[in-house]
Amino acid sequence: MKLFVGLGNPGPKYAGNRHNIGFMAVERIAEDHGFGPWKGKFQGSISEGRLGLEKVLLLRPETFMNLSGQSVGEAMRFYKLTPDDVTVFHDELDLAPGKCRVKQGGGHAGHNGLRSIHQHIGPDYGRVRLGIGHPGNKNAVAGYVLRDFAKADQDWLDDLLRGISDGAAQLAEGDSGKFMNAVALRVNPPRSSATKPKESAPKPAPTSEPEDTRSPLQKLADKFK
Repeated sequence: MKLFVGLGNPGPKYAGNRHNIGFMAVERIAEDHGFGPWKGKFQGSISEGRLGLEKVLLLRPETFMNLSGQSVGEAMRFYKLTPDDVTVFHDELDLAPGKCRVKQGGGHAGHNGLRSIHQHIGPDYGRVRLGIGHPGNKNAVAGYVLRDFAKADQDWLDDLLRGISDGAAQLAEGDSGKFMNAVALRVNPPRSSATKPKESAPKPAPTSEPEDTRSPLQKLADKFK
């Protein structure tokens, strides 16, 4: 079994926040792949289903962000999972909006949700880092992540979430490369090869010299005129 964890804060007040993009990711997976209804468990809500050959448990911790590790640790212990079985979807200030990166292990970079998970299960779990951009001033970060995505963000956000759902089975099976390809096909679709190149204007046909009908004697006489 694999455990996919989406990070966010519970309740309708936070539902559209940038900080809740992890919740949005696992919710899209559940909806698109026919997972079971969300149920309260492990200090959060869970939904069970399959992605490819893997049985997967989706988890939304409802402890608020800075205590997310309590919920993750409880679910992991119940199912006797290891950190290698866990993948956490979270917002990433250091990536441009719409960018996505997969990472195994490492630090928490000051993210309160990851910091809490580190405290409960250690640092060796997988992460899917979902770019939301940076406000440009570290003092503005708290307000920025707790505000809703703007209307102008909706197109790239929808593409990103669809790509995550498209590649979820490959991610569950451990193929992060194919997962990233699926995301890229949504976020940066290839240009159509059916587009015809512009035709250049036809060059004018060369004009031919008029035929000289003079007699040899006339040509010689004309030279001395």
